[in-house]
Amino acid sequence: MILSDTEILAAVRKGRIVIRPFRRECLGSNSYDVHLGPWLATYTNGALDARMENPVTEFRIPREGYVLVPGQLYLGVTEEYTETHDHVPFLEGKSSVGRLGIDIHSTAGKGDVGFSNYWTLEMSSKLPVRIYAGMPVGQLIYFEISGDVQQAYGRKRSAKYRTVSDRPTPSRMFLNFRSKRPRPRRR
Repeated sequence: MILSDTEILAAVRKGRIVIRPFRRECLGSNSYDVHLGPWLATYTNGALDARMENPVTEFRIPREGYVLVPGQLYLGVTEEYTETHDHVPFLEGKSSVGRLGIDIHSTAGKGDVGFSNYWTLEMSSKLPVRIYAGMPVGQLIYFEISGDVQQAYGRKRSAKYRTVSDRPTPSRMFLNFRSKRPRPRRR
């Protein structure tokens, strides 16, 4: 079941959902609007490797905006820091952003109970489009969860995105391979 505005507000007041900064005018009937933070990042290698840490170049979005170009992946970040302790958050793009041809995430729209961080956005565009820091970019929808959670995201040893950062976080897929590396044979 999706939380209504009344339920989101009640969970915020109880500290079960944290949104900083929280602006009442961003609360919709069943979602909360989030905004594009000031930082973008792009990968610097031409071909990415899932087994390696891929370097990125970070830059601040200029006051006059920044033009996204088709065919380029941009990592953005939300202006808002969020925590969820009893609900599953989903991040979806705003329809106005989609109508500009911007996708804000490739696959990572669902958070986990216990997620406490800024959201990294995997942004791409169908056409060249100028974006601005602080513009509304997405909306968080909160789902009730059935049953007890044995291990919240922030307590999982395998959680790769626990370090709080207001900058875009590149893929940490390479960490999945570290524990599965074949051991060298002894001679």
